[in-house]
Amino acid sequence: MLNKIRENLNYARPYSIHTLVFSMVLLITYGLARFPSLHEFLIALLLISLFSGIYLYFLGCRTKKEYNNIISIIDNIRKNKFETPDEIKLNESLFALEDSIRSMFFRTQTDIRKLEKLQQVRTEFLGNVSHELRTPIFAIQGFLETLYNGAIDDPKVNHSFLKKAILHTNNLNNLLNDLIDISRIESGDMGMSFQYFNIYNFLEGIVNEFKSVAEKKNIMLRMGKIPRDLSLYGDAARLRQVFTNLIQNAIKYSERGIIEIIVEEEENFGKISVKDTGIGISEQDLGRIFERFYRVDKGRSRAAGGTGLGLAIVKHIIEAHKSKVEVKSKLGFGTEFSFRLKKIKKEENLELFNH
Repeated sequence: MLNKIRENLNYARPYSIHTLVFSMVLLITYGLARFPSLHEFLIALLLISLFSGIYLYFLGCRTKKEYNNIISIIDNIRKNKFETPDEIKLNESLFALEDSIRSMFFRTQTDIRKLEKLQQVRTEFLGNVSHELRTPIFAIQGFLETLYNGAIDDPKVNHSFLKKAILHTNNLNNLLNDLIDISRIESGDMGMSFQYFNIYNFLEGIVNEFKSVAEKKNIMLRMGKIPRDLSLYGDAARLRQVFTNLIQNAIKYSERGIIEIIVEEEENFGKISVKDTGIGISEQDLGRIFERFYRVDKGRSRAAGGTGLGLAIVKHIIEAHKSKVEVKSKLGFGTEFSFRLKKIKKEENLELFNH
């Protein structure tokens, strides 16, 4: 019992000095005037001390209860026993503390969900990387083992097997390069070099590079309406990577028809669009095409040497330009990818030309 009293008084310790000081001031102020003798004054002092002790005892009981409640709530938060912040309740006098704990709980739950999602993404990513690496490695291993076991002397298959092994080696190299690129972009380690450049000359070089590849599939790759004097702001090297991925995808998923690049001049931007008349993308796939390793047509993508990272890289590079990739597609009628880049003002363009 004595230990319990001592414990409760210990919880009231922060209030004890204020309580005793108030009691003494009250006693001295009014006691001397009302109690003429020292004996009566000491009795009054004893009674006030007794009532102060009783008050502090019950105050300590209340404080102990509130303290234990707070400890219990924090422990339950740690054990993830609460589902909503509304389950956290404290005494009305502790409203500010209750609000702070609820905010802490909400942030903790948000962080936990983010960590769980990151863990899931990490697991999926490692699984996808392992699968994507295994495919070309096993193929190369199979071709080389066949050649080593005697096929190297068979003129009917040796060149064919070596050619296929080289193809898979190139696919493996592309995959590793894409993995390095996307890792550097996401970690912020990929340096960007922004400057103004003439968009017509830039796109003309890219179109000429891929025109022969498109013609082999009876596809017309052409430049649409593009202002010849329009300069846009960006990292030309990284944007070349963007257009390479978009054009290669358009060629891969088209059997015939047209791939067209168009640039529309707006007030402060140039809107660049890459349109094709290919197979299109279904509505259920449209929302996932920028996910790493997501393929609309898995078998076809691998057969054509796709890594499944191209559009994820496109998304990250365009976002690094403070822009966003927009996609319009209809199954069987083609696809259009578009994004905006900041354009140079006319007066700035004249200044650059004069220099």
